[in-house]
Amino acid sequence: MNSASAISSDFLERIADPASRFHPDYLSYRNREITKQELVRRLPHVALLGDSVCMGIYISSPWSTFWRAHTSRGRHWFADAGDRHAGIRSVSKRLEEITPFVVTQYAGVGAMVDREGCRPELFRRVLGTLNFSGQISQLLRAIRFPDLILILIGHNNVDWAWRCPSDELNAPEARLNAQSKQFRQNYARELRPLLRRARIEKHRVAVVVFGLINFESYFEGREAAERLRESDRRRYPHLETTYKYLISFHPAYRRNLIRLASMVNEDLRGMVVDLNRELESTGNIQLRYSHSLATADLSRAELLHPIDGWHASVEGHNVLADSAILDQAWNFSKFATQR
Repeated sequence: MNSASAISSDFLERIADPASRFHPDYLSYRNREITKQELVRRLPHVALLGDSVCMGIYISSPWSTFWRAHTSRGRHWFADAGDRHAGIRSVSKRLEEITPFVVTQYAGVGAMVDREGCRPELFRRVLGTLNFSGQISQLLRAIRFPDLILILIGHNNVDWAWRCPSDELNAPEARLNAQSKQFRQNYARELRPLLRRARIEKHRVAVVVFGLINFESYFEGREAAERLRESDRRRYPHLETTYKYLISFHPAYRRNLIRLASMVNEDLRGMVVDLNRELESTGNIQLRYSHSLATADLSRAELLHPIDGWHASVEGHNVLADSAILDQAWNFSKFATQR
């Protein structure tokens, strides 16, 4: 799936204001000294890498899911292309109050932190999904390297029961440890080329690695949705469809999924510490781990989508947006004011 970019809709009007820090660029554009394309390149740029948590999507019939996977982009916790006075109170809407900018989304349905040289499974290829390595490769080909890179990926990697040998289902300790270790190694391997590219850029680059969502509270919300469906089968009509894609969402396997997600988050935190040691002599890169989404309270059924009871509802995306902006306010503020 190709990346998709969006520019603040009123950016020309805003930078035409003499008070705008981009007004000199606007004058150069108006005087035909630079093209509109070059003008856009001078705006702040954000990149979002991730899985379906970074998309406004839900699962239903195969064909409907296929269509949404290829068309659903801008209605989620970070970016909402809808009316700024309704719907999702996204991070991008709040950021646009400070500055116009360009956001490029690379996230895809079912995206994973993949092993080196591993070909995506058939259903991911059908959906056009790029795993983490593919998203990084696309970003590295961009002419304009972002000022701010947000990464939220790994939720499909904690499906520990998928392809699990039967003798390990009741004794998964070794499997969980091995998966967490492999996840960290794969994530760091893919992140290093991105950091090497950022090192040679002339502008400052901030990279935020988000921990996985709070699965413990999430499953409380999921259980509430399951109870509602038991009393009224019209509710959450594709709730059981989840199990076709994530085996570990079955109640019997949830406890160990929660454990693995917690292990993964600690590994991400440790990975960022290690990578920052490698970046000590680099002045233009800021790499940070954020635990904000890992502590967001997702324990209410209304935070889950009314169709699949799996992905976030509008209100669920609002909870994620609130958590992200509160924790990352200083990062977003620095991004919005840098030149």
